[in-house]
Amino acid sequence: MTNINMSSFTNEIERADPPHGFTMPHFILYKGDEDPNQHLKHYRSTMILYRNNDALMCKIFATTLEGEAQDWFQTLPPQSIGSFNELSFVFTKEYSSNHSIKRTFDHLFSIVKDPWETIRDYVKRFKAEKAKIVSCNEDIATTAFRNGLPTEHPLFRKLIMGEKLTLAALYALAKKHALWDEAKQSNKNESEKKHMERSPTREDLASETFTEFTVPIGQILRKLKNEPWFELPPPMKGYLTRLDHTKYCAFHQGPGHTTNGYLKWKQYLEKLTNEGRCDEYLDKSTKRPTQAREVSITP
Repeated sequence: MTNINMSSFTNEIERADPPHGFTMPHFILYKGDEDPNQHLKHYRSTMILYRNNDALMCKIFATTLEGEAQDWFQTLPPQSIGSFNELSFVFTKEYSSNHSIKRTFDHLFSIVKDPWETIRDYVKRFKAEKAKIVSCNEDIATTAFRNGLPTEHPLFRKLIMGEKLTLAALYALAKKHALWDEAKQSNKNESEKKHMERSPTREDLASETFTEFTVPIGQILRKLKNEPWFELPPPMKGYLTRLDHTKYCAFHQGPGHTTNGYLKWKQYLEKLTNEGRCDEYLDKSTKRPTQAREVSITP
C-alpha cells in the first residue's frame, strides 16, 4: 500500500472553507472493499454544485471515507495532492483491485434458466445481470431472455410465435406465467401431501406387514446411510412451502412427515432385512423373511 495523511493537501486545500449556505450532502461511505470508480461517480454527482471548487471537493472527499479507506487517506504525505483530479487518480490506483468487471450485452446470452428454477427467480436473476450492462439494447435483452428459456416451456413458445414485445411487456407476461406455474405446482404438492399423509386403509394394513426391530427405524437409517450399498432416493423437488416443515424425513431428505412414519423407508428397510443387512437390529422373537421384495425408492 502506498505510504501516504490528512496533511496530504496543499496549503490552499487545507485553507478551503465551505461557501456560505453550504449544507453537507448525504454520502455513501467508502470502506475500501468496493469499486472506487462507483464511489467517485456518486461523490461527483452529489457535489455537482461545487465541482468548480477544487479545494472544497478535495476536503469534503475525506468525509466520505471510513475504516481502512480513512486510514489510507491519513497516510497521504504532505503536499502530495494539488487537485481533485490528482486525488481521484491516487484513490482509484490504491483500490484498483476492487474495480468492477464491465459487462457487455453478450453476457446476457450466457444466462440460462436452470431446470428447477422458477420463472420468477429466472426473471429476477436476468434483471440483476442486465442492470450491470450500461445502455443495453432492449431488443437484444428480449432475445437473450427468450433464448435462456427451455424450448418446451410455454412462455418460450409464446415469445417465439407471438408478436414482438417490449422488455417491460415481456416481464409482465413472464410474471403471469410465474403465477400460473406456482399455482399448478401448489396444487400438485397439495395432492402429494394428502396422499403421503392419508391414513392406511384396511387393505394397506393387510398387505403391508413389516419386521419388528429393537430400535426405532429412524435410528437404523442413521447407521446404514453411509454404507456403500445404501441407496437414498433423490431429494424432494418442486414447490415445498405448503408441506409440514415441523416434520423432517431423513430418507427422502425433505419435510412433510417423520422418518419413522415414511412408507417408502419401511419398504426399503424390509428389502434390506431380507438381504440380511439388518440382523443386528432384529427382534430375536421375529423370524426374518426368506424372500426379498423388489422396492423402488423413487419418492
